Amino acid sequence: MNAPPEPIALPQRPPFTLRARLLTPLADGGTLHLPDARLEVDADGRLAAVSAWTDTPATTSVLDVRPMVVMPGLVDLHVHLPQVPNAGLGAGMELLDWLDRYIFPLEQAYSGEVAAAEAPRVFRAMAAAGTTTISAYAALWPDSTDACFAAAEAHGIRAVIGKVMMDRVTYDADIARSDILEVSLRQSAELCERWHGADAGRLRYAFTPRFAVSCSEAMLTESARLAAHYGAYWQTHLAEDVGECDTVQRLFPASRDYLDVYERAGGLSERAILAHAIHLSDSEVSRLAASGAKVAHCPASNLFLSSGMMPLGRYRAAGVPVGLGSDLAAGPELSIFSVMRAAAVTQRALILLAEGDPRGAPRPLGPLDWLRLGTLDGARALRMGEEIGSLEVGKEADLVLVDPSLTAPLPSDGDDADAGGPAEPEELMSRLIFRPHPDMVRGAWVRGKLLPA
Repeated sequence: MNAPPEPIALPQRPPFTLRARLLTPLADGGTLHLPDARLEVDADGRLAAVSAWTDTPATTSVLDVRPMVVMPGLVDLHVHLPQVPNAGLGAGMELLDWLDRYIFPLEQAYSGEVAAAEAPRVFRAMAAAGTTTISAYAALWPDSTDACFAAAEAHGIRAVIGKVMMDRVTYDADIARSDILEVSLRQSAELCERWHGADAGRLRYAFTPRFAVSCSEAMLTESARLAAHYGAYWQTHLAEDVGECDTVQRLFPASRDYLDVYERAGGLSERAILAHAIHLSDSEVSRLAASGAKVAHCPASNLFLSSGMMPLGRYRAAGVPVGLGSDLAAGPELSIFSVMRAAAVTQRALILLAEGDPRGAPRPLGPLDWLRLGTLDGARALRMGEEIGSLEVGKEADLVLVDPSLTAPLPSDGDDADAGGPAEPEELMSRLIFRPHPDMVRGAWVRGKLLPA
């Protein structure tokens, strides 16, 4: 593997112009690949020009970073901020056992002081991996959620964050069970009022009931009501593990299936982000598509905990909107490029296993499909597709600079044909997915501002 690259001086804030290779999905479909491109970021942090390079004088300073590639910033639809230190622990455990052993104790200790120290480091690591937008769970504690927002505000990452809500199963030993519902709803509403829409919408709030196993019907219903009231997000887990599904059936006997628990609570809408959604019936898939709710596909996590393989092709064919999530710490890596690799392997395996099954994927997804899922589809899942997710004129300049030479099987001397990666865009993206290098992201910007990494 190639040695870590030398640092380069990158523009810290707009305006600026990059001369680079460019690869991006397009909002109207398809992909734009320019071997030699001009990308101009105006003073407001928006893309003023995206075109093939010409010698027309630029109105801003120009940085020529060829043969490196500029791409849209990656979107992580599902991450647990307190859990990052335990990434890679507990492989193959049952979900509920894993939560008790590795996760609840870690979250219980995630005080405001701990969050203030750890969250900035997590955001820097995400930027270093190319992630510019996240949808994240904090812990039960409002002060630590507040500290996560403050860290995101200072760092510059685009973030949707929510305080975890639990009243049936909880690690909060300080509040009487009879008071948890009221206290959690009040704390979440206060956090939403403080942070939702901050910095012109860069920071947003998600009401976050953990999942049906740990929440009463009242918690699910009232959190959904508050999300609708504030125009905020509503995020939770759905059908991640077979044992979890069995537990939900026992806890909610009046519901016809797992999805119906959230339907009855009023949680399903275009602002709902449901993580995992592996074990769904045909009826649930159809109703999920009709609801407008989004799925955060977390294949690396699903493999790590042996939870199952989500049939992505079946869901896409039904019209379910899907983006990608790392699901740290069940997901062992921050990089969405690595998540793409896990997703590609999972879907290939499902196609092989489902020969003759009409519910299988109509075709295997290719490298450029995974690029779209990790960028524009993720942005659209957060209702941000008009703002970010692709490099098109008028959008906000959320972008990353990638050095594909680091993914080459043999070290590059900088002069050979592989220094800029394979010439074809599909092959370039395939190399980034299947041979991601921890140092290949050289810079990440949100609204044209360079993120600390």
